[in-house]
Amino acid sequence: MPSLLFCGPKMAACGIVISIWGVIMLAMLGIFFSAKSAVLIEDVPFTEDDIHNDKNPPQNIYSLYNQVGINCFIAAAVYVVVGAISLCQVRLNKRQEYMVT
Repeated sequence: MPSLLFCGPKMAACGIVISIWGVIMLAMLGIFFSAKSAVLIEDVPFTEDDIHNDKNPPQNIYSLYNQVGINCFIAAAVYVVVGAISLCQVRLNKRQEYMVT
C-alpha cells in the first residue's frame, strides 16, 4: 500500500508555523487593503494614466485597492490549504512512529 507521507516531521512542523504566520499576515493585509489604508498606496499597482485620464480617479484607485485585498485573501486561503496538508503530514509521521515494521 503506498504511503501518503512525503515529508518528515520537522518539515511538516515548519510548514504549519509558516502557514499560521502567512494566514495571519495576509488576512490582515487583505483587511487593510479592503479598508483602503493610505499607508499601503505604494503597493497598489496604478500608473499616472490611471489618475490623469480618468474622470473619477478615486473610484479607479479604490477598485485597485479592492483587487489587491482580494488577492491577499486568496493567498491566505492557499496558506490554509498548505497548513492543512502539513498538519496531515505531522499526523502521518506520528502514526509512522508507532507502527512496527
